[in-house]
Amino acid sequence: MKKFVLAAVAAAVLALAQSSMAGPPPAYFVDEAKLPFAALPGLPARQLWGVHNGAGYRIEVPANWNGKLVLWAHGYRGTGLELTVDDHPLRPLLIGQGYAWAASSYSRNAYDPSTGAKDTHALAKLFNGLVGNPGRTYITGASMGGHVTGIVAEQWPASYDGAMPVCGVLADYELFDFFLDFNVAAQTLSGVNKTYPYGSDYLTVTVPATKAALGPAFPFALNAAGQDFKSLVQLRSGGLRPVFDQGWLYWNGVAGDFLFGLGVGDGTLTRQPGVAVQNSDVTYQFDSIPALSPAESLFNNSVQRVTADPQARRTNGLANVTPTTGDLRIPMLTLHTLGDLFVPFHMEQEYARRVSAKGGSKYLVQRATRDVGHCAFTPTELATTFVDLVKWVEGGVKPAGDPVLDAAEVAKPTFGCTFTDKTTPRLWDQVPALAFLKPPTCPAN
Repeated sequence: MKKFVLAAVAAAVLALAQSSMAGPPPAYFVDEAKLPFAALPGLPARQLWGVHNGAGYRIEVPANWNGKLVLWAHGYRGTGLELTVDDHPLRPLLIGQGYAWAASSYSRNAYDPSTGAKDTHALAKLFNGLVGNPGRTYITGASMGGHVTGIVAEQWPASYDGAMPVCGVLADYELFDFFLDFNVAAQTLSGVNKTYPYGSDYLTVTVPATKAALGPAFPFALNAAGQDFKSLVQLRSGGLRPVFDQGWLYWNGVAGDFLFGLGVGDGTLTRQPGVAVQNSDVTYQFDSIPALSPAESLFNNSVQRVTADPQARRTNGLANVTPTTGDLRIPMLTLHTLGDLFVPFHMEQEYARRVSAKGGSKYLVQRATRDVGHCAFTPTELATTFVDLVKWVEGGVKPAGDPVLDAAEVAKPTFGCTFTDKTTPRLWDQVPALAFLKPPTCPAN
């Protein structure tokens, strides 16, 4: 899977953060001239494309179709008007092994996993009419598409046999709450104390002052307040774990003010009324000791508290940002990088808690890999995950996973090694100047 280009992602996320309900509905469109695509060399297959219910789609069926379909749910596209379709990132593997695949552009952009879920499910039905009823159907997706995958798996379990969300926003509003946590904590610990929502000069004036107050060379050199801030972010993003230190430097250093940029909006989401973020229910800590220290108590009494408007976090039906409930009744195998601070690892932990509360843990297996990027998986990691999901669904062989809710295991230096591809070069291998991002080496396979 391609790694994100940071400048493009930052621009897209700023658009997300600044979105609101104001103005007329956007006029989304599909450029149908961009839909046609050719077969892969040496892999004969039938290609279909078109527009269905306002969403563009691509379908590919190999000549030796095995009667199985794999749907792909793409991630956040920003707020532009053009709707575009991704090929499945496992396309060569799927076609080579006889699987058909299908992908939708969705009929809307913005952060709208409800539309993504409904349009992807509609594409599965369209496939039945255009090609035939598959014997097995899998739903896969990345980032916001992982959120879409979770919704689809929970909403229509009778229509799908297995689910594979990767780098997924599986805990819905908890992601946006994390963006709030990062920014209000920085304001309090730095002493700059700007009040959320922030002014138009936040990134140009407030953030430089904030970083200067947290250390002489943020994020590389931190003072005591900066160390508390880093510890708070670690605990709020998934707890003590390998690769967090590298992720901290990547997302706050290599990526510039990326995480501060996630706080520039007003807390609203497209097509959803009111402020959707909150931290009124959070107890912040600087260490993993449950009892609050005097410094933690002072911080919790000082930090700005935000409470979401009830209508902005709707849980009924397929709302715009449809929550995942944890009501899982089909096998799901997930994958997440430990150093991701855009869609942090705690998404996996929160979803595991929801599934456990619903009594469905037997359907959920989760895996961690050691990288700092968002959706920074190698082809081998993705292929292994999919193949293991199929073995589970069709052969009854439940795959191994990582104990994401066992804090002691997550904190071990070797956590994340089991499912990390140790042979494919990573970002730090390819760019010598980024060698400082390399985590400790895992034991050999």
